[in-house]
Amino acid sequence: MMRLCSPSRPGSLLILALLQLAFILFLYRRSLSSSFGSLLYEDDHGRYWDYSKTHDVYTNLSLITPIPEGETFANCPAESPLLVGPLTISFQAIPGMSKIERKNPYVKSGGRYAPPHCKAWYKTAILIPHRNREPHLRHLLYYLHPFLQRQQLQYAIYVIHQTGNRTFNRAKLLNVGVREALKDEDWDCLFLHDVDLIPENDHNLYVCNRRYPKHVSSAMNKFKYRLPYRMYFGGVSALTPDQYLRINGFPNTYWGWGGEDDDISARIYFAGMKIIRTPLSLGHYKMISHNMDVGNEKNEKRFDMVVKVSKSWRSDGMNSIEYSLLQREELPLYTNITVDFGNSPTV
Repeated sequence: MMRLCSPSRPGSLLILALLQLAFILFLYRRSLSSSFGSLLYEDDHGRYWDYSKTHDVYTNLSLITPIPEGETFANCPAESPLLVGPLTISFQAIPGMSKIERKNPYVKSGGRYAPPHCKAWYKTAILIPHRNREPHLRHLLYYLHPFLQRQQLQYAIYVIHQTGNRTFNRAKLLNVGVREALKDEDWDCLFLHDVDLIPENDHNLYVCNRRYPKHVSSAMNKFKYRLPYRMYFGGVSALTPDQYLRINGFPNTYWGWGGEDDDISARIYFAGMKIIRTPLSLGHYKMISHNMDVGNEKNEKRFDMVVKVSKSWRSDGMNSIEYSLLQREELPLYTNITVDFGNSPTV
């Protein structure tokens, strides 16, 4: 979910702890607690990362040059030689869109990219729910485009914008994004990405786990680079299209802040899967601090809704999504999808 408190704001961890307790009680009631008994992490191969020594996010991009005309594309190597590890992240100055365009000359209209020098082995769609966060979006685009290019992926960035002043619905926007993105390409992976989170290590590959849905932002600075609670699935996550459809997508009924991430966690287990996570040493993210948004107030019904997931997940999701597509525009750095959800309940 889009978290609306800064890392230093007191009380946020207490709220999360209470949420965890409520959810654990729910899981015990549903006989699913054993599924959460152990945390699954992808292999970090024993690597150590020194985050006190960082690199500019545009390092090595000058090494990307198109192959001569007429030559055959070779496959990109399994591990990109362009990766540098920990990155220097700063939010002091908001980058302009024209500057981001100039620094990413091989990104095509709609925020699409394919390596001009080799054939990518993986295709990832980045889906960003959005409303009234233009400065955050600029920061994310500034860092994410070179981050993904060094991984030598084929990718596209979609920004799903909810119009109007009605209550924000993050999960429903992501359902819209998945449906629209799959019209364009047979994507290998869907990355569900909050606009205020910036990855700090380019070895954190934006690819899916073949077996399980993956929680990627496992170590956010907001939580002192620790997992806040066992069932947490917020921030940045990655699912294959098949995994996404197996859980019937995300819920459409969570208006405002809170609850949808834990609904999604439960869906994963009800669908017979588990959550796997990026190793804590690798899943570092910095959050852009901000205040609570107007129109995204806390959903006071979220706890009551989460305990009903076992009854709701098969009927509330991709198979029940309704929206009005107002605009679909291919901008230089991303594909903008503007939707209207009509009247929404009061939170």
